[in-house]
Amino acid sequence: MDARYPAIEPYASGFLDVGDGDLVYWEACGNPDGWPALVVHGGPGSGCSAGVRRWFDPRRYRVILFDQRGCGRSTPHAGDHDTELRHNTTAYLLADMERLRRHLGVDTWVLYGSSWGSTLALAYAQRHPSRVTGIVLVGVTTTRRSEIDWLYHGVARHFRTEWERFRAALPAADRAENGAGAGLRLVGGYARLLNDPDPAVRARAADAWCAWEDAVISQESNGRPGAYGGRPARARLALTRICAHYFSHGAWLDEGVLLREANRLAGIPGVLIHGSQNLSAPIRTAEELAYAWTDAELIAVPDSGHTGSAALGRHLRHALDHVAALT
Repeated sequence: MDARYPAIEPYASGFLDVGDGDLVYWEACGNPDGWPALVVHGGPGSGCSAGVRRWFDPRRYRVILFDQRGCGRSTPHAGDHDTELRHNTTAYLLADMERLRRHLGVDTWVLYGSSWGSTLALAYAQRHPSRVTGIVLVGVTTTRRSEIDWLYHGVARHFRTEWERFRAALPAADRAENGAGAGLRLVGGYARLLNDPDPAVRARAADAWCAWEDAVISQESNGRPGAYGGRPARARLALTRICAHYFSHGAWLDEGVLLREANRLAGIPGVLIHGSQNLSAPIRTAEELAYAWTDAELIAVPDSGHTGSAALGRHLRHALDHVAALT
């Protein structure tokens, strides 16, 4: 049974000029007088999807979605080679979120983030705790370099053939061998390929990156083939280019800072929902965060991986309903 609310359409949308030549797309749906909630999408570089609106009770929530710089409907688009990424960093995204809050006249809001979105939501809440009334995170990550290294090397123990293909798509000089930091070195190599002047080189790199991402979720019940590789070419290039850009820089976050400074979230109720079978982001990070953030409840979902499950969906809807009742 589908746990989501019926589909809804935005009642307002627009483009926010955030400077540096960037226009960030935003939309609002649900109840204009409801409690504001901000959707912080994953990726980085995936953009928002219409389906995420349906997790929120449209009578209670004023749901605000936005496409982070360079992806989705925001412009300029990272799928275009001449789009520079030097003004696309975690610090810029946090400033964009705060600018959007002021633009929409929001005093405080609930944050919902998934995967990379959980990292960005945590970073925002730790910087602006007085603006956050609740947090719901799914597929918890903090984008530590150790987590990145796991995703692009450590998890290869489960997908050795697919990882060798991922590695072989790089020039010989960038083909990291096994050992500490191998995944980070591979990501750096891909970042160079995805910015190559030759469009054929960029396309091959994007295809190889997406094939690896598809492999990592392939054993999950919701891990449909082509979840990454089946996206349109421009969206695929934006996703991989932005991912490699962020991950090769450790998201410009000091290693472990979001766990060390979890005390900044004191008094903010949180729900952390994580699939026990998540190979992309093992549950240990969610456990560490729940230990450091005493106002957060961790819900481990036995049958779910990174792509979710029906049971995870039920927990997500319940969590968002619960947080709405607290506001």
